[in-house]
Amino acid sequence: MEISLKKASIDDAELIWRMQIAAFKPLLDKYQDYDYSPAAETIDRTIQRLQSERTDYYLILADATPIGAVRLIRLEGNRCRISPVFILPEYQGRRIAQTAMKQLESLYPNASGWELHTILQEDKLRHFYEKLGYRRGEHLQPVKEGMDLVLYEK
Repeated sequence: MEISLKKASIDDAELIWRMQIAAFKPLLDKYQDYDYSPAAETIDRTIQRLQSERTDYYLILADATPIGAVRLIRLEGNRCRISPVFILPEYQGRRIAQTAMKQLESLYPNASGWELHTILQEDKLRHFYEKLGYRRGEHLQPVKEGMDLVLYEK
């Protein structure tokens, strides 16, 4: 399976939004977090992100079929934030996200650093980012009882 990134446009908003809901629904069901979960966002939020001057959105393709997306936010000091990155559930566990993240990072060779947030209680997610060289930061953001967001940096 060939994994590639394709720069997304506003025309991809509904596709990205639908994939995002499908990818994050299991976490929304588990944590019932309607304030922060990407599965609870409206299509208007996806459109806003696509229109942001600081954002580059990419579709993650498997053999030219969209199966996920990743959003890069350009921060001050040439730093980059990833928020969100996701793969459709039926494609998870195949190292696709790992390949996509490495490809994304290679597109920004001048980045002075990378950051993202993930759920502290999700060992699988934390392990995924740590395999990619991200290190847990000190910042912890309680969302609700039993769910905290933690900063990861590279």
